[in-house]
Amino acid sequence: MKTIQTICLGALLLTIGMVNAAAPFGGDADVKYAKNLWTTMVNSSYAGKDSIMSQPYKGQHPHGAILDTIRGPINIDGRLLNIIIKRNYGGPGVSKETVANDPEKYLKAVTVMLKRPGYDAETKDWFWVKYKADGSIDTNPKGMKLAGKVAKGKPKGCIACHTAAPGGDMVFTSN
Repeated sequence: MKTIQTICLGALLLTIGMVNAAAPFGGDADVKYAKNLWTTMVNSSYAGKDSIMSQPYKGQHPHGAILDTIRGPINIDGRLLNIIIKRNYGGPGVSKETVANDPEKYLKAVTVMLKRPGYDAETKDWFWVKYKADGSIDTNPKGMKLAGKVAKGKPKGCIACHTAAPGGDMVFTSN
């Protein structure tokens, strides 16, 4: 009986390992990279208290009622990469004016596209991550961390939506 239990447990652990290894996003390497990215963003004044802000503007689902977007270079592990940071604001009383005056009060999430040459040619080498307001990595309803090649298929996620961006670069704000 113990042998059957051991075999079943081993098969279960192998299956879990295979599912985790095959996960299209949210795996250990993507999560580690996303955590390092957040720290670098804070140190570069792209995230955190008193971070650089752009002019708030009216947003739309899934990002938020009010947004602000920053584009620029960021040094990750000695490589200068291009980053697009979209801060997503919402909640009672949110407006362009209230966000400009007190962004921390209304910040709900920070979504990021980071151009990582050689990362994933199919998605134009973009690394995707969604952070909660506190900098922790958000998850989807299945508990998968939203970091890496986030949601190419169903349910519709970052990549599935951004493939519709005009210009073929997966970026809506550049066209």
